[in-house]
Amino acid sequence: MDYALGFFIATAIGLTGVGGGTLTTPLLILLLGVPAPEAVGTSLLFVTFSKILATPVYLLRGQVDRRIAGLLLLGGLPGVVVGSLTLARMRSARLEPIVLTIVGATVAIVACVGLWKLLHSHVSGTRELPKASRERWLPWLAAPIGMEVGFSSAGAGALGTLLLLECTSLSTGAVVGTDLLFGLIISAVGGGLHLALGVVNRVLVLHLCIGGVAGAALGAWLGSWLPARPLRTALTAFLVFLGGQLTWRGLQALIR
Repeated sequence: MDYALGFFIATAIGLTGVGGGTLTTPLLILLLGVPAPEAVGTSLLFVTFSKILATPVYLLRGQVDRRIAGLLLLGGLPGVVVGSLTLARMRSARLEPIVLTIVGATVAIVACVGLWKLLHSHVSGTRELPKASRERWLPWLAAPIGMEVGFSSAGAGALGTLLLLECTSLSTGAVVGTDLLFGLIISAVGGGLHLALGVVNRVLVLHLCIGGVAGAALGAWLGSWLPARPLRTALTAFLVFLGGQLTWRGLQALIR
């Protein structure tokens, strides 16, 4: 089951580009019964592995703006440290429903943002290039994204891309590449912290990565001839459902 899940998630990422953390964490909790804090740490390391495979391609193409990535990391790195340490302090069984509710709500919100972005771009078709002066806001706006990544493993993909689209004039390819580098580094830092704090299932990470190698290759191949937008829209809508399920499960536990 672990290998199959890694294969499915990596295929979905390669095919649609939907963020790995947003998909991995809820599936680990709902399908494998992994505790929420452990699912987040495990997801972060798996996402790091997935982004390591994709990021060099954009670096070689020159589609990564290192200066913009540095501005994002200026706020994102402290944020992911705070988010990771906060989650580590909430590992007790008594606080598990609260963590589950927050993680579920974060996944649902991030997925809703991604769905809005897909539908909005389909309707508008173009976007107005923002002024370069908005770049000064990047560290401040990246900080809460980093906190979300450290606490739930979700947000780097959808929210990072949205932030770059609104605050920079980067091309589409550079937005994807820069966001991938940003997500890779904060996922690696967050995953490393969770690993050091003992909030990672190492065997599960290994199994997910082994299954993910074949899945990433298949997703990239299928993505070359299958329409990405309908698949991405369907998967993002599915993520809204998964986030809602986690939130409902956490709220039920809190009520009891």
